Order: sequence, then structure tokens, then C-alpha cells
Amino acid sequence: MKLIVAVDNNWGIGKKNGLLFSIKEDMAFFRQMTAGKVVCMGYNTLLSFPDSKPLKGRINVVLAPNGVKRDDCVVVYTLDQLFAQLKKYPTDEVFVIGGGMFYKTMYPYCKTAYITKVFADGKAEVFFDDLDKLPNWSEKDLSDVKTEGELSFKFTEYTNSNPIKY
Repeated sequence: MKLIVAVDNNWGIGKKNGLLFSIKEDMAFFRQMTAGKVVCMGYNTLLSFPDSKPLKGRINVVLAPNGVKRDDCVVVYTLDQLFAQLKKYPTDEVFVIGGGMFYKTMYPYCKTAYITKVFADGKAEVFFDDLDKLPNWSEKDLSDVKTEGELSFKFTEYTNSNPIKY
């Protein structure tokens, strides 16, 4: 399993149930990495999408509160149900895409994390754990520093040397 997220200088990832930054190249990277794959998320992340619709061209698996019914995505209600569903797919085709609590729960199970590091303070309300401070995770740069508008950023890949099996 993999995850993908953009973080600010403080490992902030969101505020007001939305992204901190809108960077076209980062959005294109997200689309390229997840197209045709399985994306799994918490329910608030699904609600944050335009018209609360699942992402096109992907299998959307959503951990939702009991009672939520949707026919446009795969809805599960417990972590056990989520893991049972995800076992149906090759692990390298599954991406965790948010939100904050869902990332916190799922990143120990991920082998790879694609982190777009944005060199700015997005005044976040929701944060991702700083992988640089965790012993199992190691970083490599996927790109040089890039600039779009006022923002500088780079794409990185972290590898977890000891992901939890699900």
C-alpha cells in the first residue's frame, strides 16, 4: 500500500476540510500516480471533493460512518472491512489519500509515501506525522525544487522499512 499527500513546512495537510495549496503540477502528479488505481479515504475526504463525488478513473474505497450508503463508491464501516476490501487488490495499486485521521491510522501499513513538500506555511489545522522523525522511514528526492507562482516545492518518496501487514 502507498500513500500520497502534500505537506507544508510544518507537515500541515489541510484546513476547513480542504487542501492548503492548489499547485497544478502537484495535482497532475496525483492524477498520474493514482489513475486506474484504488484510492482509499475517510468519509470527510470524499465530502471535500467537488459535489462530494468519487474520483473518476479509480476505484474509490471509503471508510464511512455506519448508515452511510453510496452506490458510486465502495463503502466500508470498520477497519476490518477496509482491510478485507483492500486485500482484493494488488498492494502496489492501493493509495491512501486522506484525510488526517485516516492517514494517521493507515501510514504504518504503507510501504511507500509520496510526499510533495511545499516550502511555505499553509496555516494548517490538520497535520501529518513528520516522517523525517520516524525511524522506519527514509526519504529520497524525486525532483529538484520546482516553482509555481509564489510557491516552491519538491516531490519526494519515503520508504517504510517495516510496514505492518494487513
